[in-house]
Amino acid sequence: MAPKVSIIMATYNRAHLIGESLNSVLNQSYNNWECLVIDDGSTDETEEVIKAISLTDQRIKYNRRPVNHKKGLPGCRNYGLDVAKGDYMIFFDDDDIAHPDNLKICVAELKNSSVSYCRYLKDVFRGNFDVEFDRRLEYSKKMLKITNLEEVVVGTIPFNSCQVMWRRECFDGNYFKEDLMYAEEWECYLRILSEGTVGITINKVLFYGRKHKDSNTGEFYSNDPVRRSSYSQAVKLVIDNLKKKDLFSAELKQYFIRMGFFFKDYSIIQYTLKTVDSSIIEKSKYKLGYVFYPLLKRYFNLVNDLKKRTER
Repeated sequence: MAPKVSIIMATYNRAHLIGESLNSVLNQSYNNWECLVIDDGSTDETEEVIKAISLTDQRIKYNRRPVNHKKGLPGCRNYGLDVAKGDYMIFFDDDDIAHPDNLKICVAELKNSSVSYCRYLKDVFRGNFDVEFDRRLEYSKKMLKITNLEEVVVGTIPFNSCQVMWRRECFDGNYFKEDLMYAEEWECYLRILSEGTVGITINKVLFYGRKHKDSNTGEFYSNDPVRRSSYSQAVKLVIDNLKKKDLFSAELKQYFIRMGFFFKDYSIIQYTLKTVDSSIIEKSKYKLGYVFYPLLKRYFNLVNDLKKRTER
């Protein structure tokens, strides 16, 4: 019997977008799936839109997030994991579009090998979705192991929440942290990967993310305080996990310090230095560097501008 895929889709006030996302699920060439839509308390017509679509296909199931899971994306996804009946798990967002062969290709890769997940490429779009799907089944692929973990941490190999299909057992003991309102998938997936979980990455776009200011990422880069605070918390959880498993390298130390400077969050720098038991001298050096960083940044930008002008 063909493996069953559980598609978990959290939603909140997306009546104007979720229909298009669910249509991309209905258009999947692989048929043995359930789509668990978890409503986080929508106040628009989201429920009506989903229920109308579910009447045409009972594989789409409307659920309200129960009170024993916290409000937010992690709580909805965790409830989805609670009730999912599939062999494989995949998370779709309520404003994005899945390639029609997404499930077919990922299931084939998982079914025919011993790997625990299949990662694929993601593209983005703005406004109306107007993409001609590449339906060819030829693509390159490679294994991902614990040796690739640092590339995932720093984003060289992105692990967006919607670009991985997982075996169900990957989430045994690895649910999402419900206090996080941003970067929750990065933190959760790194916990799974840091256990030595082996997967495969394929060089094919199978998902299309909609870019707009009301997305979590859009709010984060607009300096939303909740998203920013959550990111800082997620970073510290990742650092703790890497340190606990003896995976916190000197390169990752420098990466997280640079991150603190980039996002103007001294607590990340401080936490990183504390984790590696840095000396008082090193801590003082970075504290001074952080205080004077805005002035130094302006100075180096000015020098670079002058250099470019003289080279013209």
